[in-house]
Amino acid sequence: MKKEKGNIGDMMAACLCMLAMTVLMLAYMDNVSLVFQKAAVGQLARKYILRMETVGELTEADRIMLLQELDDLGATEITLEGTSGHAGYGEPVELRIRGKLEEEYEFEEKRVSTAKN
Repeated sequence: MKKEKGNIGDMMAACLCMLAMTVLMLAYMDNVSLVFQKAAVGQLARKYILRMETVGELTEADRIMLLQELDDLGATEITLEGTSGHAGYGEPVELRIRGKLEEEYEFEEKRVSTAKN
């Protein structure tokens, strides 16, 4: 049995492909985490707009809890806007959340109640 001569070019191409795939995978994982954070913000907005439909406004206790939950998600520079004062039964209520994720990517989540008159 004789050892055959190899070609370093084949090995180099395989290593470069694996390196490129690793870089793509890391970039993908970073973007996926942003998508999951944005989806979590959307779920929080839904949760609190449902509370607002019941109560008629975003209470101060709910506002504090919402800000805390957004902070736990990693959102910064958060502003909350929406229906001010007490909305009557069946009247529409609105919630708008703005901020940044990972201190770089801006987001805005707007929810309007689906209550029927």
